[in-house]
Amino acid sequence: QVQLVESGGGLGQPGGSLRLSCAASGTIDNIYTMGWYRQTPGSRRELIARMTSGGDTYYADSVKGRFTISRDNDKNTEALQMNSLKTEDTAVYYCHAEVTITTTGPVYEFWGQGTQVTVSS
Repeated sequence: QVQLVESGGGLGQPGGSLRLSCAASGTIDNIYTMGWYRQTPGSRRELIARMTSGGDTYYADSVKGRFTISRDNDKNTEALQMNSLKTEDTAVYYCHAEVTITTTGPVYEFWGQGTQVTVSS
């Protein structure tokens, strides 16, 4: 089994910065992608940033130019640096990973427990 543990988040001010981190542990053969989703009440979870093991990145238009994803393949960790925060960034943020447990096995999806980010003055 694989566990994703998030840290960071909390309260930020408009225009300010926050940083989220996520560490994957357990039986891991390879992590193909690591990413971040967010969800607000009544809305579906949306992908906001993702990075492949090769370093290719994707950003949702809503965060492009403000958020930066990074990952350490050796440590199985990722981070999301959030700058120029807006009130609409308020949401629960989830770490996500696509993982193989064995060399020839299927790819599984795993999720962190979620961490609240609130942007307010």
